[in-house]
Amino acid sequence: MEKGILRSRWGGLPVAAVVVLLFGAAALGLEELLDKPVEDRSDLIVIDSMATLGTLERPPVPFLHDKHTEALEKRGKDCAACHLRDEKRQSPKFMRLKDADYESVMNVYHDNCIVCHREISDAGEKSGPVTCGDCHTKTIPVATGRQPMGFDLSLHYRHSKAQDKKCETCHHEYDEATKKLVYVKEQEGTCRYCHKAQTEENRISMRLASHLSCIECHQKTMAKNKIAGPVHCGGCHDLSEQQKIERVNPVPRMERKQPDVIFVKSSNPEINEKDRRINRVPFDHKRHETYSSTCRVCHHAAMSACAACHTQSGKKEGKGVKLAEAMHQIGTETSCMGCHQLQQRRHSSCAGCHVSIPANRQRSEAECLTCHMPPLTEEAQTAAAGQSGTDPFAAELLASRTPVTDTYGDEDVPEKVIINVLVDQYEPVELPHRKIVRTLVKNIRESKLAAYYHREEGTLCQGCHHNSPVSKKPPQCASCHGKPFDEKQPERPGLKAAYHQQCMTCHEAMGIEKPAAVDCVGCHKERKK
Repeated sequence: MEKGILRSRWGGLPVAAVVVLLFGAAALGLEELLDKPVEDRSDLIVIDSMATLGTLERPPVPFLHDKHTEALEKRGKDCAACHLRDEKRQSPKFMRLKDADYESVMNVYHDNCIVCHREISDAGEKSGPVTCGDCHTKTIPVATGRQPMGFDLSLHYRHSKAQDKKCETCHHEYDEATKKLVYVKEQEGTCRYCHKAQTEENRISMRLASHLSCIECHQKTMAKNKIAGPVHCGGCHDLSEQQKIERVNPVPRMERKQPDVIFVKSSNPEINEKDRRINRVPFDHKRHETYSSTCRVCHHAAMSACAACHTQSGKKEGKGVKLAEAMHQIGTETSCMGCHQLQQRRHSSCAGCHVSIPANRQRSEAECLTCHMPPLTEEAQTAAAGQSGTDPFAAELLASRTPVTDTYGDEDVPEKVIINVLVDQYEPVELPHRKIVRTLVKNIRESKLAAYYHREEGTLCQGCHHNSPVSKKPPQCASCHGKPFDEKQPERPGLKAAYHQQCMTCHEAMGIEKPAAVDCVGCHKERKK
């Protein structure tokens, strides 16, 4: 694999961030790698730290970090064999606290790596290379199976419990006045809000911050003979190891004085309720906390209200995205409608219908009122304007909803529908219409999302009858899709194409193997001649 591909799988981070993971220099060498290609190694990194100081004279060196760490442990050594310490913590750099110039950094690697390899070789043990070409080689396939690592709600809860809820152990923010890191209670946010992919001014990268803080804490915990998190690359970044992480289910709610139910606030809280163009949206914050593994799904930039960055007119902090756009954008998990649409298409029980419904179709006023619910009383809406935190009026409005978990009765759902478009070549198709409808109802009965948005008994029918108004007797497909195809309406497939597109797409999205999409006689019996 080329170096460019390797760097992209590491997030495109600069060399200084990649070298963070170097915790050892005593090596088994590259002879083993020449015989057996390296694949799916979570500890595979590339040593090219001089690239920031000048043009590399030779190819970068592929390095297996955990292999070196294991070799050190067998010789009774630890991280200190390769990493120096300052007055605060262990340096992530190899045998130095900072980079001076190209030649000095190069000599640090050459002098220490080669010396270590020779010592091991002189002791009669298999060792690493001591010549330039054996380290700086283009012939070794470089691949990495490293998986990204982060905190979800479960892992966060376990750490919070282990630290006796001392949030200040990890959380801090920079105080411009004192020029120091301080802890502000109930203002805790994810590390990624400040620590970005790359080091910026006085803020180190997320990768660097994680390895300095997390590994240091794990090492100190282990020194006290307590159970601690991993200190090797694979412990965090190997997929099989990640799957072994103990899960807490259900996760107790995070204590941060967040509201239970609120009205989504606009960026202009002073607006008169009578002047609103549309009703405000009641939002069950507590329930939504259980739908995501991290708060960053919604609070992607800061642990503040959406309107703090996304105003009605748009501003720099929100990248110019207006509040209405932030709530209604399609194709992204960070907006309400976008997240709902993605959920509908990810789950097979919903995808059969929703993959056929255009994502950017025009919404009706009735659909808008599903979220922008009319207030129970004008007085309640006005009183709610001054509420902060949990809003009883919003909670009351949501409680007034009547979930829809069924469709029309059997008397209004035909048992079979005969499709006879292709009778010249095949026998008519007997569509088990009622069976399909009842199966769809059963599949989504436990879905709160479906119960919320299927506001009428006939909403389910629109999965197939997608451009028809809700009705017990929607018009046939042929009322819109002509036979043959109408070239004046290129966006509308002909009747034959419409049937195949609708049925096959649904079967594929729902994982239905039969009738097979590639076998015509799975649906059509051949017509006898």
